[in-house]
Amino acid sequence: MIIVGSSNARVGLPLGMAVLRRGGSALDAVEAAIRAVESNPDDHTVGLGGLPNLLGVVELDASIMDGRTRAAGAVAAVRGFEHPISIARRVMEELPHAFLVGEGAERFARECGFPPAELLTPEAQAIYQRGIRGEGTGEVRYGEAILRAMASRLAMQPERASGRDAGTVNVIALDGEGHLASGVSTSGFAWKYPGRVGDSAVIGAGNYCDDRYGAAACTGRGEIAIRAATAHTVVEHLSRGDSPEEAGRKAMEALNELADPFFSAMNVVVLAPDGRHAAFSSLTAATYAVMDERSPEVREIPRTFVPVRADGAGRA
Repeated sequence: MIIVGSSNARVGLPLGMAVLRRGGSALDAVEAAIRAVESNPDDHTVGLGGLPNLLGVVELDASIMDGRTRAAGAVAAVRGFEHPISIARRVMEELPHAFLVGEGAERFARECGFPPAELLTPEAQAIYQRGIRGEGTGEVRYGEAILRAMASRLAMQPERASGRDAGTVNVIALDGEGHLASGVSTSGFAWKYPGRVGDSAVIGAGNYCDDRYGAAACTGRGEIAIRAATAHTVVEHLSRGDSPEEAGRKAMEALNELADPFFSAMNVVVLAPDGRHAAFSSLTAATYAVMDERSPEVREIPRTFVPVRADGAGRA
C-alpha cells in the first residue's frame, strides 16, 4: 500500500494512509487525503482559503478516477462548497455523467446534502485586494500581471519560480487489493477569468488512472496539460512498458513541442501498479510527498527536474 501526491498533499497523506491501513479502498484514501487539503485555510490554491477569480469569487475544480473500472467524476467552477473532490466522487457514483460544471454542479451538491461554505477567508481576500492594487511581491505581482493582461488583452509573461510546488493538490493511492485511484483538487489560476477551467477537472489532462498500467496527475499550467493530454500520455507510456521515470520524463519533454507564452510550470506525479513512483517538475528543487504502509510519517522526495521551454522550439 502506498499513497503519493504533490508536496501540499502532505497535510492529508496520513489520513489517506490510515484509510488504507484499515483495509479501505484507494478511492476512499484519495478522497480523505484531498479533503484534508481542501480544508486547510493556509493553502491558498485549494478549497477553503483558495485565491479567487478576477471578480473576487472562489471557484473550485476537482476530479477523481477509479483505476479498477476507469470510471471518473469531475466538477468545475463550483462556488460555495468546500469539498469538490467529494462532489466529483458522487458524480462518478450516482449520475450517468462524468462532468458537471457551475450551477449544475452546485445544484447536485445541494441535492446530495453537502453543506454550503464561505470559501473566501480574510487572508485570501487581503491577498486578492493587494493584487488588485498591484502591491506586494510574488503571487501578488503575478495577479497584477493577469489583471493587466485581461484588461488590455496584451501578452504577459508570468513570474517564473523555483521550489516546492504551491498549487493544485493531487493524490494517487494503491490499496491492499492492488487497485489504484487518483484525485485532483484546485482553486485554479488565481485572478482567473470567471469560469476558467484548467486541467484538474479534465480526465486525461490533469488526472488519469488505470489499474493495468498506472496513474498520473498534474499540477501547474493547466492549459498546456489539456493541449498535451499529459496525464493520459504518461499512462500511455506506462502501457508500453516504460518505467515511471521514463514515462514521466517523456510526457514532460513532449511539452517542449508546444508554444505557450503564458507557461509558468508543469509538475507530474506517477504511480505504477507495483508501487514504483516518480515525480517531475519544470521547476528546480521541487518535491513530492510519499507515504507507504511502513512509513511512520510523510516523506518529501525531490522531483526529477525536466526543463520545459514551451516556446515551440521542439517542433519539427
